[in-house]
Amino acid sequence: MTIHDPGRRFRRLTLSVSRWLVRFPGRAPILGFLLLIGIGTLLLMLPAASADAPIGFIDALFTATSAGCVTGLIVMDTGSALSGFGEGVILLLIQTGGLGIMTLSTLFLMIAGRRTSLMGRMVIHDTFTHKRNLNPGDIVRNVILMACTLELIGAGILFFCFLPDHGAGQAVYLAIFHAVSAFCNAGFSLFPDSLMGYAEDWVVNLTVCSLIVAGGIGFLVLSELKRMFPFGKRSWSRLSLHSKLVISTSLILWGTGTLLFLMMEWRNTLAPLSIPDRFLAAFFQSVTTRTAGFNTLAIENLTSEALFLMIVFMFIGACPGSCGGGVKTTTVGSLFLLGISRLRGHQFPRIFYRTIPMTSVWRAINVVMLSTGIIVFSLMLLLTGELGPLSPALSRGGFLDLFFEAVSAFGTVGLSTGVTGGLTAFGKLVITAEMFIGRLGPLVIGIAISRQINSRYHYAEEEIMIG
Repeated sequence: MTIHDPGRRFRRLTLSVSRWLVRFPGRAPILGFLLLIGIGTLLLMLPAASADAPIGFIDALFTATSAGCVTGLIVMDTGSALSGFGEGVILLLIQTGGLGIMTLSTLFLMIAGRRTSLMGRMVIHDTFTHKRNLNPGDIVRNVILMACTLELIGAGILFFCFLPDHGAGQAVYLAIFHAVSAFCNAGFSLFPDSLMGYAEDWVVNLTVCSLIVAGGIGFLVLSELKRMFPFGKRSWSRLSLHSKLVISTSLILWGTGTLLFLMMEWRNTLAPLSIPDRFLAAFFQSVTTRTAGFNTLAIENLTSEALFLMIVFMFIGACPGSCGGGVKTTTVGSLFLLGISRLRGHQFPRIFYRTIPMTSVWRAINVVMLSTGIIVFSLMLLLTGELGPLSPALSRGGFLDLFFEAVSAFGTVGLSTGVTGGLTAFGKLVITAEMFIGRLGPLVIGIAISRQINSRYHYAEEEIMIG
């Protein structure tokens, strides 16, 4: 007689899955986020998650993917369409997706007293640090502690900002939700107009910007800055090349974005504001556009040149090892330095008296090429599915809106010109897939192309014309 042991079958299944993941470590984050999104979709479809009628499968899948991939695109108003339980599900998805499913699973293994697998160490290292001599447990512990500390500080400040307009209990809830959403660069807001009602509130704007920067600059940079506090004359020289490149590139993008946004919107959306508030709104939009998704100005009323500038910034995105998406600042920075170095006659990109390895440059090229291909393919699908039935004269005006939507989804930004809710089921599925690929793409690509295959031979070289 055969004795069926469910526990033994489960252990065998777990062992088989573990061996499969060790052989293909790049698939572990994919499975983790699929599981996270699947659970979130089921929870959002429950009647208890909605304020009125239950949410359909497509909208629940879209919303769960947007929250789990910390994007912020919405097909319904979060504050009014969802119940308290539904908003709690969104908050949990944001926090889990922001810190990374692999990070939290590794933390749980540590709590259980088990050793982190080789696959787990690889993913943690590639996600949060470029150094190989750090203990994964220390990395995860520092990430969780730093994230919770910064979110609590931000929530404490926002509480006093929301308190005059809301009761104490509601102010606490709003402060925690927006602090987590800002630090994780999610862009979800419980206000129907995002943060437009606080466009002239300097404390809210600077607090949210600080949380966005902290969550988008990368945990390695934050940990290095923490170790060097208080900063002295030699603090800059003691930073790693990675941190220097991240900080300098981010400062350039924030500065140029603010100035260009001022020039493009001075007589448009910024006109009703005072001159100091115009600078504040331009700076806020420059920071949030890269990956956060909050807005204090009406995106649908922006000029075409401002929308295109935001598309460029959304494509660049945040920094490696952060909660944000995009191709990352170091990717764009290394390619820019390669071009400058070649123009000056240098073979390799160099900055801060250091040379960037060509292996890193090739990884940057591959990430940009694959990311561009994904956006182009998604945009073609959106144009065909959403504007195909319309005449060319009527459909031509929707190109910029869908282009903006596609880049926002891939960069996990969450800004929209207002077309998200009107997408067809096919369009929502395209954006859902793009958010998922955009959140995992740079990580999975980085792990995949970091492996080198030593070929036994190579073909003869032959010159071609370039340019």
